[in-house]
Parts: sequence; structure tokens; C-alpha cells
Amino acid sequence: MNVVSVAKRDFLDVRRAKLVWAPAALYVLFMLLFYWGQSNSSEPEFYWVLWNLAGLGGALVIPLVALVAAYLSIAGERESGSIKYQLSLPVSRTDVVAGKLLARSAVVTVALLAAFAVGIVAARVLVPDMSLEYGEYAAFAGLTLLYALAYVCVAVGISAATASRSRAMAGAIGFFFVFNLVWNFLPVGPTRMVEFALDRAGIDYSETLLEFVFSLSPTGAYLNGMGLVFPSDFGPLQAVGAGSGVGDPFYVQDWFMLVILLGWVVLPLALGRWRLERADLG
Repeated sequence: MNVVSVAKRDFLDVRRAKLVWAPAALYVLFMLLFYWGQSNSSEPEFYWVLWNLAGLGGALVIPLVALVAAYLSIAGERESGSIKYQLSLPVSRTDVVAGKLLARSAVVTVALLAAFAVGIVAARVLVPDMSLEYGEYAAFAGLTLLYALAYVCVAVGISAATASRSRAMAGAIGFFFVFNLVWNFLPVGPTRMVEFALDRAGIDYSETLLEFVFSLSPTGAYLNGMGLVFPSDFGPLQAVGAGSGVGDPFYVQDWFMLVILLGWVVLPLALGRWRLERADLG
């Protein structure tokens, strides 16, 4: 009951914050642009909309939606001192972490579900001749919500582990930069570093090992999990090596990407709670 009361109070406080909804509006804008782009095509393809949305929206906008919504959830109250009043009630620190997670996850989920609902309307209005695959659309929405939840958990974990707004912001920006941009898109990322080190050491390795390293970040797992959404013969999916077949090692198969994302749900929260439990709140 304490968790629910914390979540309800936090949801009511944060639901009107414009900063929280702005990235979600950006996600809707990208979706509308992708549908509009297909409206100019002689053969509009629904899967191209999802593919573009997974790439640009998944790599840039979804992490921003989740991090902005949750990075101040606890650190802000620690800096202002209001968390001491909350903890004077019959509420434990674990209740605070769990309640904040529920509230911020609810905000992000509502925002993204609204965006996907707008997407269906936009498809019908902008590209009436395009065939909508509702099953795949639902699978894409579910995978995206799990991905967003992983980032919410990271943000709440960072917020629980830091004592000020500035540190929480630095942690959120640092995580986004390292585990999103550097890890998956820059040539100095861990995948290329592992490849370079193994080459220099003369050690044989497989491409699946490098694919596994790429998948260890939330964004890498999300992108490589797209095989759960798209048909196996979708060209761009085969070109980037996502959608691993049954014969591949388990750690690069589509279903294991869900395990990695669930790991990002659990571990940051556990570390954040551990740090908050031992923090001196004055």
C-alpha cells in the first residue's frame, strides 16, 4: 500500500510536466514524418515505417523520453530535502524506489501508447492504401515499451544513487552517451575495441561474439530484437544481421534480447536501491 501511495502522489506531480511530454511529442512527430514519407511512395510499405521508427526513434527519442521522465524522480527530492518528510511517514526507502518506478513507468507508457494510437490514425489518414499489420505493430509497441522501461529503470537507479539534481543529470547524460551513442554507433565502441584487441592478439573469434557485445547495451538489444517483429525475409533486417536464426548461439537469438533488456530492468534498480539504503540523508 505504501508503494501505491508513493506512486500515486508522484504520478499526480509529474503528469503535467512539459519537459516529460516534449520527447514523447517528438516521437509522434517522427512517426508522422515516416508515414508522410510513405504517402509519397508508389508502393507504401508499412514495415519501412516501423524500421525507420526503430532506428531513429529507438536510438534517440525513446531513451530521451525515459531518461527525462525519471532522472530526477528521487534525486530532486533528496536535494530539496522533501524525501525526509516522506520517509518520516510509514514509507521505506524501498517503497520510494518502487513507487517512483511505477509512477514514471506509467507516465512513459501512457505517452508511448498515445503515440502508437496516433500512428494508427496517421496511417489511415496519410496512407489509406497501405496495409497495416496490427499483429506486428502490437509486437513492435510491446518491444518498444520494454526498451523504454529499461531506460526508466536506469534513470530511477541513477536518481536513487545520487544526492543532487546536477549529479543525476550528469549520470543520465553520461549513460545515454556511453551506452547509446558510443556503444552502438561510434567506431570507438566496445564492439570495435574487442575486435581490435582479438585481432592484435591473434585470437580467432566469430561474428556472433561481436554481435553479442553490441547487444549488451539496451539499444543494441532493442535493435537486434527486431527479428521478433519483422518478417524474416525483410531485406534491411537481413542486411544488418538482426533477426538471428535458430542455428545461431542462444546469446544472439531474438528471444535472448528480451533477457538482456530484463537485465537492464533489474540491475540498475537493485544498485540504486542499494545506494539509497546506505545513503546518509541528513
